[in-house]
Amino acid sequence: MDILNLYAGIGGNRKLWSDEHTITAVEINPKIASIYQDFFSGDTVIVGDAHQYLLDHFKEFDVIWSSPPCPTHSRLNKCFTAGNAKNPITYPDMKLYQEIILLKNFFDGKFIIENVISYYQPLIPPTEMNSHYFWTNFYFMPVNNKFDRGHYSGIDNLQEIKGFDISEYSGIDKIKTLRNCVFPETGKYLLDQAIKSFSKKQMKLL
Repeated sequence: MDILNLYAGIGGNRKLWSDEHTITAVEINPKIASIYQDFFSGDTVIVGDAHQYLLDHFKEFDVIWSSPPCPTHSRLNKCFTAGNAKNPITYPDMKLYQEIILLKNFFDGKFIIENVISYYQPLIPPTEMNSHYFWTNFYFMPVNNKFDRGHYSGIDNLQEIKGFDISEYSGIDKIKTLRNCVFPETGKYLLDQAIKSFSKKQMKLL
């Protein structure tokens, strides 16, 4: 499979994917992209705007995973937004819905778009799993992983539950970087379901 991994971070969703696939990852932060490359040396890593890369290249892939920035959609964002100079009220980042609409209507492969549970009713209905929303063009049965999400844990615990040791790296917000990681088990489960959803005819054409 040719897989596109957008807003890749250090590769939480990617960690348990098979190396038999051809994977292209896009991450805008050069330091984060460099760490991803260290962990997944066989992947093609592009430092750039994932949203624009998707528009320019989506037809080149069989499976697309996208995790657009989530803070403006999150329930915590609404709780902590005071509407003052320090915490101004902002528009939700609608790139999330732009990507869903684009892929639903023009992409021939399978896609997975992941984001947090929003403080508003989603404009396009998702599937909820493990405290996240997922939009896909294939059916999957939501399952609960057995791991403590540990979102507010310290670095050591986050490294353990996410499966990444980034202790030797500097110049990044390690807590934020680890919190942004999709659970590897979730990433593997959804990719497996996406691949299984291809018809035999589609597989012969790939």
